[in-house]
Amino acid sequence: MKRHVRDLAIFGGSALFRNPRAVGRPNQLDRQAFLRRISDVLDSGQLTNDGPQVRSFESMVRRVAGTRHAIAVCNGTMALQIMAMACGLTGEVIVPAMTFIATAHALKWVGLTPVFADVDRHTHTLNADSVEACISPQTSAILGVHLWGNPCDTDQLRDLAHRHKLPLLFDASHAFGCQTRGVRIGGLGDAEAFSFHATKVLQAVEGGAITTNDDQLAERCRRLRNFGITSLTEISALGTNGKMSEIAAAAGLTSFESFQDVVGSNQRNYDQYQIGTSGIPGLEMMRLTADQFGNAQYIVAHVVESDFGMSRNELLAILRADGVFARSYFEPGCHNAIPYSGKAAHHRTELPVTDQLLTEVVQFPTGTGVEANDITAITDLVRFAQRNSTEVRSLRAAQNTQLRSHPNDPVVVSTMPDAA
Repeated sequence: MKRHVRDLAIFGGSALFRNPRAVGRPNQLDRQAFLRRISDVLDSGQLTNDGPQVRSFESMVRRVAGTRHAIAVCNGTMALQIMAMACGLTGEVIVPAMTFIATAHALKWVGLTPVFADVDRHTHTLNADSVEACISPQTSAILGVHLWGNPCDTDQLRDLAHRHKLPLLFDASHAFGCQTRGVRIGGLGDAEAFSFHATKVLQAVEGGAITTNDDQLAERCRRLRNFGITSLTEISALGTNGKMSEIAAAAGLTSFESFQDVVGSNQRNYDQYQIGTSGIPGLEMMRLTADQFGNAQYIVAHVVESDFGMSRNELLAILRADGVFARSYFEPGCHNAIPYSGKAAHHRTELPVTDQLLTEVVQFPTGTGVEANDITAITDLVRFAQRNSTEVRSLRAAQNTQLRSHPNDPVVVSTMPDAA
């Protein structure tokens, strides 16, 4: 517990966590179960090419998503690319500016132009009015993102897509196992793309999947992930090598065995963060809108500088020096990143909500590696920083060249800007 401002690690005090608590630390697999599956793979002699582990993994994903089809691929970015190609998209695709850069990059890599729309302040998902302002004769699809596991407003987006005769697709990388109004995410659009990266609530070390209820679309996705090969002597499309390996599928199946335990841990962490931050001026915990908290794998808050007494980035510098490796996702925003910044083709409308969120959003550590007493310590540190914000700012200004970083942190505290 910090008693004085100079006890903060950024000013030379002892770090709260010698071993940092980080955002996105993978939940550990059951080692023995995983090794048994790897042994089965090696015994089978089939390491890739749609083997039994992949087929079992696809069956599991299909069951959770509630769809007729799940096509496993090597990662979530590949899932987005194959989904776009299988839908025959051309020209422009409307996406939120508030998302991980892979959403936009995946489209750009297959020759499409991502056009950035604004998001809702409360859910951080696509704002339908902003999407409509972005639609042009070159628009070939709407791609929503269920950010943080918060479902998009699918009714509004579906109506918009229907009126403009556009496919409605979703990046569901954050939303495995989530549902909205009793409907499972996976079949809310024409197709949805999932990521099973090591940091996700269900992980295959690296992996992804496309889910759909469209039989023909599913078949096209299967061909495209395997070079467009139809038979031993026939190539029917310009495909790629997007296959999931048997080892990755074995990791995914092992992860699924502890999936409910991981979700339960995340939900308990979310509840404790809510309690621990209650009443802190200027800190607004984000409300999770998926049914029953969804998978709760992200703990997100807004830092409102005028009420909190310091900027989000100033708070981040304090937290990270003390070994709380919080993050400012998704700074600088897709629309401000290369190769999109300053390019009129990607900017059809103003993005006031996104631009504001990029200065406010902070993501706190969670997952099975974060314990209840860790969260108490983290929220006490946040409360202490806010309560002493005037003195913190004064001392920071006086000691700017002497600010300390955590020894395990690649970010240098003294070079962090005061605002995003």
